[in-house]
Amino acid sequence: MIKTQKLKISEVNARAVADPEGFITQSEADYSFQIDNAVQTIIDRMKGSPIVMLSGPSGSGKTTSAFRLKEKLIATGITAHTISLDNYFHTLDIRRAPRTPNGDLDLESPLCLDIELINEHFDSLQSGEEIKIPRYDFIRKERSASRCTKLSLGPNEIAIFEGIHALNDQISGPHPLATRLYISASTDFYDDVGTKVFDRTWLRLMRRVVRDNSFRGSDAAYTIEMWKNVLRGEHLYIDPYKDKADVLINSAMPYEVCLFKHFAEPLFRALPEGSGPAEEIEEIVLALEKFVDIPVYPVPGNSIIREFIGGSIYDYS
Repeated sequence: MIKTQKLKISEVNARAVADPEGFITQSEADYSFQIDNAVQTIIDRMKGSPIVMLSGPSGSGKTTSAFRLKEKLIATGITAHTISLDNYFHTLDIRRAPRTPNGDLDLESPLCLDIELINEHFDSLQSGEEIKIPRYDFIRKERSASRCTKLSLGPNEIAIFEGIHALNDQISGPHPLATRLYISASTDFYDDVGTKVFDRTWLRLMRRVVRDNSFRGSDAAYTIEMWKNVLRGEHLYIDPYKDKADVLINSAMPYEVCLFKHFAEPLFRALPEGSGPAEEIEEIVLALEKFVDIPVYPVPGNSIIREFIGGSIYDYS
């Protein structure tokens, strides 16, 4: 299990004021060290399987982490490919789609994925055969078999499959030699008397609100309205499997609340009355006021934070 990091807000603020660039650089280096550790584990295990499964809850930075792993592996002479498990979603059929207990569509369920096809593709790659990775159109909510990407793996190649359900037993169970990675933002922030002021789940909510508003056409009210079901899905479908990971990565940046308040606080304050859990949103806004600002410009283009605020060197389309 990822050990939750505990930071004092006063110490975070002191570092942000005294040396913001150094604070950001050190935070990024600590994350990079975790990626290096994951790369070494992948290398040590790749003779058993060329498959890497990267899981984590929403807003954890899986996509950037997959890109970073790919870069590091290529630097060691290993050819790596990144594939999103989102492309294996079934075309949405509201008559057969899984439902929550209250009858809503359960879009967090692993049953939304074509698990049979995923396992078939894992077996094929393991055997050196070619697969055709489908492409999912999130606007039309349908999977395209014609817009596919062909992939086969040579003796010094691996495939990194990232998605929230990558460690689910139905997916990872039949492939025990695959390398399993789990990533989440696991840092809580406390005041000087030891009271938790900013919860780690708020980090991911803040990331999603900013990203969805800027790049996915969803305003803050919509993202927040969906958040309760997202957390429900994590509890049911992700948390039970995270301890099966070979490597655990904490994607939280100690400086990020100081930075995200630039972007998130105005969105939270502009929410229409009655949007989502009003008391919790008010708690978040009050907590953000306790953090000092930190500039955006020192954040490098390959930072996991750029996945949510923009300016990344990676293409997330």
